[in-house]
Amino acid sequence: MTEKPPLDSNEDRAWLGEGQSETQLTSITPDLRAETSDEDRPAWDSKIQYVLAQVGFSVGLGNVWRFPYLCHQNGGGAFMLLYVFLLLIVGVPLFFMELAAGQSIRQGSIGVWKHISPKLAGIGYSSCMVCFYVALYYNVIIAWSLFYMGNSFQYPLPWEQCPIDVTTNDTVKECASSSPTSYFWFRKALNITNSIQESGEFNPIMTGCLLAAWAIVSLAMIKGIKSSAKVMYFSSVFPYVVLFIFLIRGLMLDGAMDGITYMFYPKLEIWGNVQVWRQAATQVFFALGLGYGSVIAYSSYNPVNNNCHRDALMVSCINFMTSVLASLVVFVVLGFRAKNIALRCVAENLGTLNLMMSIESKQHLVAPGWPWINTTDPSSVSLDVYREWYAHHGTMVGPNITDCSLEKEMNKGVEGTGLAFIAFTEVMALFPASPFWSTLFFLMLLNLGLSTMFGTMQGILTPLMDNFSLLGRHRTLLTVASCALGFLMGLLFTQRSGNYFVTMFDDYSATLPLVIVVIFETISVAWVYGTDRFLDDIEVMLNWRPPVVYKYLWKYVCLLAMVSLLAASLLRMVFKGPTYTAWNQSTASEMTLEYPGWALAMIVMLIVFASLPVPILYIHSMWKNRRLHDDHSEEAASQEVHRELYTKCSSTEQLDSNSHHQVPSEEDGNHPRITFLPIGSEHYRLLPQQEEEDEEEDTGL
Repeated sequence: MTEKPPLDSNEDRAWLGEGQSETQLTSITPDLRAETSDEDRPAWDSKIQYVLAQVGFSVGLGNVWRFPYLCHQNGGGAFMLLYVFLLLIVGVPLFFMELAAGQSIRQGSIGVWKHISPKLAGIGYSSCMVCFYVALYYNVIIAWSLFYMGNSFQYPLPWEQCPIDVTTNDTVKECASSSPTSYFWFRKALNITNSIQESGEFNPIMTGCLLAAWAIVSLAMIKGIKSSAKVMYFSSVFPYVVLFIFLIRGLMLDGAMDGITYMFYPKLEIWGNVQVWRQAATQVFFALGLGYGSVIAYSSYNPVNNNCHRDALMVSCINFMTSVLASLVVFVVLGFRAKNIALRCVAENLGTLNLMMSIESKQHLVAPGWPWINTTDPSSVSLDVYREWYAHHGTMVGPNITDCSLEKEMNKGVEGTGLAFIAFTEVMALFPASPFWSTLFFLMLLNLGLSTMFGTMQGILTPLMDNFSLLGRHRTLLTVASCALGFLMGLLFTQRSGNYFVTMFDDYSATLPLVIVVIFETISVAWVYGTDRFLDDIEVMLNWRPPVVYKYLWKYVCLLAMVSLLAASLLRMVFKGPTYTAWNQSTASEMTLEYPGWALAMIVMLIVFASLPVPILYIHSMWKNRRLHDDHSEEAASQEVHRELYTKCSSTEQLDSNSHHQVPSEEDGNHPRITFLPIGSEHYRLLPQQEEEDEEEDTGL
């Protein structure tokens, strides 16, 4: 039998002012309570369902368009090494902590942290708030994918060429000044305004696509994990099939190896940049889905003896390898795109040069002894030959002839929606059978988005159903009502200015609140409950003890990393100021603008509302504790007065007899504490209470 060590009141009560795990036993024994909850709680049909669900949630759109961009901007292979380092010392330990907590308690995020102490229930509510924020704008991206996938069933693709203005019988000026793909995205898909201050009317097509997206999510989740898990078989696996198909096809393209070389070439000097560390830590944080409560929710449907440590390592590894695979695909495509742009530049310059040569003599343009460059057939001139010629003779031909650099095009970083809906669409328009490739790509984005969306919604629904029995009895109604509310609030993003609000929510509504949530989660396990006790519980659950290194990672390394990330994010937001990228219709170009005052207030409100449940419920629990303590003191005082009156009228023997009857015995008055792990508690010796006053505070929470 494993014996739990007594709590050190000086060390372990410093933060909450109470014992570590203070959940009171009810009249139901731990074994019976666990057995009862297991009967009603859904479970995964197989381990493969669970793994696909966790992988599907953690592998999302960020792996395809955020991770490659960060590699592109921050030193390629050097950033990958930094990412792996932070993944091992921060990401995997925190991911393992959430998996173990959800699996052992078998509750959603609210129930897990409430189990450690009712004062910590606010952590779960904050997770639910952030999940709701993310669900609101994430489903808009799914709606955009639906729109593009619908437009892919036509040849030629609608974004291959600029449309003709019927009034002037000429190319639309906005399209001619930018590109066909940019024009289709900003004007046809979004019909975007020039700034966030110009809201504009609703976009009816996008509103319909958003309704369809929420309908898909609602239908897939209407029966809980029983229905969503079946969808996962396709939505989690299909993106990998598409990525491998695109990789094989991309490797056959001209410029593919240039892109891969650019991706892996290490620039180790970036390790001295604090912002690069911040971006790498943020990507680790979001790639694994920490703090959402979805990881906890999914693991809570596992059998209690499931090897969650192996799951943590496996899912983290799959997530990283997916990011690498997606980066390979992205850089292959970007290399092909950059090579095409550079070759078009060569052709244009040679055409201009040929025109100049027809006016002037060739001797003025060509240096003696230099072989002639063929201006009549640009396709026969390679990029390297042109660049070498330009390096020797560029100054002689005047400003009309420019350099054509593949590296310059590769250095133009493209991220997020710009990568998916502009850069990739431009490349796929160059493929033979372009509608097929376009449909395949946006179907992949749709499935990536849906698998993450299912996990996000599970992070909302599971804690609510676990914590409120009424909602748990009406699972279908709760799911449909949540999706309907999400659609109504999501109408904010289907305005003509909706893309700017998507950017705002993506940049600010989740980042800071999630970091705060994970900081409190780490404090709860490492300092409030205690890492030794947590490892003891995991040992009972898995029948083996995880390495002791996790104790120090949770207590010091992870906590320090999260606090540093929060400080760096706050400092960057304060000193740099929140900005967004807007599309100017008149200049047909993007520009960086500062948020207006009301938008800044909205950003602050989003962050505050998501973070407030933690302090509010902590203060409420303290106040409730104080009231119960005062009521107990008053009751004890009245009993003393009553006892004195009774003593004056009764004999000493009567007093002794009745006093023995009134004063609760140790057996009746003391309620033993349970461990973090409700199942397998027979392995522990229950701890007696040291003071009746402390026990009264615990039972009052």
